[in-house]
Amino acid sequence: MPCFLRDESNINLARYGISNLAKFKMLYRVGLKNRYGSSMQVISGIHYNFSFSLNFWKLLLSSQDERNRLEKVSDGYFRIIRNYYKFGWVIPYLFGASPCILRSFIKEDIFSMKCGKEDTYYLPYATSLRLSDIGYTGKCQNKIEIEINGLQDYIRSIKKALNKPHPKFVNLGLKDKLGKPLQLNTNVLQIEDELYSTIRPKRSIVPGESYIDSILEKGIEYLEIRSLDINPFTAIGIHEKQIFFLDLFLIWCALAESPFMNTKDLYLCKNNWKEVVLHGRKPGHRILVNNISTSIKEIGNDLFDEFTKIADVLTHVFCSKKYKVVCNELRLMFDNPELTYSGKMMNLMVNDGMLKYGLDLARMYQKELKKEHFEIISDRDFEKMRKFSIRRQKEIEESDQISFERYLKNKMKQYFV
Repeated sequence: MPCFLRDESNINLARYGISNLAKFKMLYRVGLKNRYGSSMQVISGIHYNFSFSLNFWKLLLSSQDERNRLEKVSDGYFRIIRNYYKFGWVIPYLFGASPCILRSFIKEDIFSMKCGKEDTYYLPYATSLRLSDIGYTGKCQNKIEIEINGLQDYIRSIKKALNKPHPKFVNLGLKDKLGKPLQLNTNVLQIEDELYSTIRPKRSIVPGESYIDSILEKGIEYLEIRSLDINPFTAIGIHEKQIFFLDLFLIWCALAESPFMNTKDLYLCKNNWKEVVLHGRKPGHRILVNNISTSIKEIGNDLFDEFTKIADVLTHVFCSKKYKVVCNELRLMFDNPELTYSGKMMNLMVNDGMLKYGLDLARMYQKELKKEHFEIISDRDFEKMRKFSIRRQKEIEESDQISFERYLKNKMKQYFV
């Protein structure tokens, strides 16, 4: 979560140039600013992309037909997504690192938070306020019913949100009194990227290609994991052991039973996430799994029993105990919540204040990173990329043949139901 915010008007939006594509990207972000506020756009987290090789899917699936295989691979990824919705709260429990925020970030204290040093506000047992209603989420999206039982249903539910006007955004309007654009449209979602979720099915697309058309035709290529807070205990924001854990967890999600989920199931899953990000470290705190009230500690230990079995297999595959070591270390966090990232952060931030602690870390990591040398990409490589980027931007800008209004109209056609 951000440190001190003096004035939202000082938060600048990204600028991409003067091409139609650049104007589209810019207007989308103008829409985000007008819909949710600029402060939300300075919240940061880690996006972790994950995929299985085709060989993995071939072993797991039996289909020989190419078209049928693509559908089955997408079904396999939705199998992971459903288990992620059900048990993915384990990620903010272990690695959530935003139990505190500064007063300048709070528009309304909806959680009756406690106040520590330097206007540091917190919930005593929170794990990730970034994933709560005061973090990087869209309250206007709470009633969107996203279906996660298959790709066709998922895209259909996304398109519904892309075509449904929202009263708040209709009232905002498309342009201000001076005719300046305020948002791409007045619907619940301007584009599919606006959907705030902890995991997304993704596929690489080429310029000019539609995400929706591409993923429907070619299937899911990878998953984007979006529930990781930036790790404050390392200079690069994520630690190797977190990656090992994500591998274990996502492999388990692919192999474990994953029944279809209805609207009620999804509501219960989202409520479990809410309980964990707000109260996850509270001793004896319980959530509903399979309609049974169970303590987070008990569920966590049961899950790690399963993860350890996978770690045993990977130990033989890679001739390394790294996965097992990570399992043994992280399991302890369910017996002692103070070992979690949020537990450690809470003690440090409440005692020192969030602003001082954040600045101390920034100075320390700045010194640490300045001592490092480029190992893979050189200064010369960066200079080549800079020149290529400028040249490519100019080519894109010179290739535009239609007005931005026409471009926008054509772009929006892909979302029509």
